[in-house]
Amino acid sequence: MAWVFIVLGGFFETAFAVSLKFSEGLRRPWPTVSFAVCAVVSFALLTAGLRDLPVGTAYAAWTGIGAVGTAIVGMAWFGDPVELLRVLSIVLIVAGVVGLNLSGSSAH
Repeated sequence: MAWVFIVLGGFFETAFAVSLKFSEGLRRPWPTVSFAVCAVVSFALLTAGLRDLPVGTAYAAWTGIGAVGTAIVGMAWFGDPVELLRVLSIVLIVAGVVGLNLSGSSAH
C-alpha cells in the first residue's frame, strides 16, 4: 500500500506544479487554491508512504514521478520542446526510480 501512496503523491505533485503554472505567480485565486490543495495532498501521501518505505527510496520515487509527470504535461500541453535529450533524461529518471526499488531497499 505504501507504493500506492507514493505513486498517487507523485501524481498530485505533478498537479501542484501545473496548478502553480496556471496561478501566474499565485495571482489567480482558483489555480492557487488548487496548488495548495494538491501540495498538501501530495505531502500527506508521501508521509503515508514513508511509514513503510525508506526515506531515500520513497522520496526519490515521489520526486521522480512528479518530475516525469510535469515534464510530460509540459511537452504535451504547454509546448515545451520534445527533444531527444529531454526524452532520454525522462527515461533515466524512471530507470533510477525502478533501480532503487529493485535494489532491495523497499523495506526498513
